[in-house]
Amino acid sequence: MQQVNLDDAKKHLGDLIEGAVKGDEVIITREDRPVVKLVPVQACKTKAMFGSAKGLIAISDDCDEPLEDFREYT
Repeated sequence: MQQVNLDDAKKHLGDLIEGAVKGDEVIITREDRPVVKLVPVQACKTKAMFGSAKGLIAISDDCDEPLEDFREYT
């Protein structure tokens, strides 16, 4: 874990970002108190593809039939 005060972080931001991307924990402090933690943004693993759920969902043949509970209203 690397702790850097705010003034040094401003001067070396590029290096700190590279360290965070590589997995180093970077904490930025102000007045000797931690205020910010640099972490890499996790990229989306895969995009959903049209038709990728084919065969995972089944709809019954009577899905559009009136429900028994509502028969008196029809």
